[in-house]
Amino acid sequence: MEPAGGGGGGGFPADPPGAFVLSNLAEVVERVLSFLPARALLRVAGVSRLWRESVRRVLRAQRGVAWISAGPADAGPPQEHCLVRAAAAELQNVHILPQTVLYMADSDTFISLEECRGHKRARKRATMESAMALEKLFPRQCQVLGVVAPGIVVTPMGSGSHRPQEVEIGESGFALLFPQVEGIKIQPFRFTKNPKNLTLERRRFTEAGLLDNPELRVVLVFGYNCCKVGASSYLQRVVRTFSDTNVVVAGGQVDNLVSLTNDTCPVDVDGAGVAGLALSGQRVQGATVLLGEDVGDERAAEAAVQRLKAAGIPERHTVGFMFACVGRGAQFYRGRAHVEADAFRKAFPGVPLFGFFGNGEIGCDRIVTGHFALRRCGEAPAGGGGGGEARAEEDLFHSYTTVLALVHLGAAK
Repeated sequence: MEPAGGGGGGGFPADPPGAFVLSNLAEVVERVLSFLPARALLRVAGVSRLWRESVRRVLRAQRGVAWISAGPADAGPPQEHCLVRAAAAELQNVHILPQTVLYMADSDTFISLEECRGHKRARKRATMESAMALEKLFPRQCQVLGVVAPGIVVTPMGSGSHRPQEVEIGESGFALLFPQVEGIKIQPFRFTKNPKNLTLERRRFTEAGLLDNPELRVVLVFGYNCCKVGASSYLQRVVRTFSDTNVVVAGGQVDNLVSLTNDTCPVDVDGAGVAGLALSGQRVQGATVLLGEDVGDERAAEAAVQRLKAAGIPERHTVGFMFACVGRGAQFYRGRAHVEADAFRKAFPGVPLFGFFGNGEIGCDRIVTGHFALRRCGEAPAGGGGGGEARAEEDLFHSYTTVLALVHLGAAK
């Protein structure tokens, strides 16, 4: 039987019957395999060459960001953090093969403190058992960046339409799993403050993709241990090195860096520095909006989020971030919890939201669109909390504010 439209008209020979059957078989196999999680796909890839090629196509097509999250309701035995437990249970069900992982957890329970006796006085030191247990669960090829902060903003697993939670106190965390996407590069970086050498080498910024990179679009940046002497000024020096380029910058100050697996230097939990992710690619889009101290009720928060909505960032394959001051949250809104997370969800009902409550915020009203048009902080609308005539880099560092961001990973061309 000849397939519909498969005749020899128009000067083209009919498709060989074998090629037709093989093509359809490949489509059937690929369709069936698309329902399997990534770990199962890797196991069945060895069945045959056809299955191996089908697995590759399925994994390439899985471009959406996946996540694993846990909150106070998931807390269990104190010896195991809820995020570690959730990852152990859910990673086998993830449909993407993660290339880069960004995880955040509450510092009170994720980093434990133990007595260290070796001096006249007993002192406390941080231990990394939770971080090591978590990272053993990720594929070996993953680039992993992990930080801890006083509070966590997290969207429950299952759907981006779930109500995001502002967990200011209690055990919580999330892991964002980014697949490898053609034309998009996500590169972790770290700059460690060295009191003996405070020089910022341009070469290191270039290697991190932060300078001399025409495709750089978004930078998520986190200063850690900024309570240390000189750490805050070091953070500002690092960020100002690349903040005057045409990119969206968002982040804040966290308590500690707990992992950067692609770095050759081991993480010093007591050291200070700057870490983050540089996202490059012509299809990457981003936008940020600053909620200043004047944004103090539900209506004002919703109005501020509408500025983010007006950026026109596509909402499919998009992740939201919220970096808020520890002085905000329910206390700032007169006992009302989740005000800013709810305002975000109202404007972006299908976009998952993640972030933290920290000790300083980085960001402003800034948009990078698909046409690579940039609106700088100084051009923000009146009342944006970050407008005025100040230079862009002077407007990036704040306190008692919230920075909301959208990061879109783009549609395939």
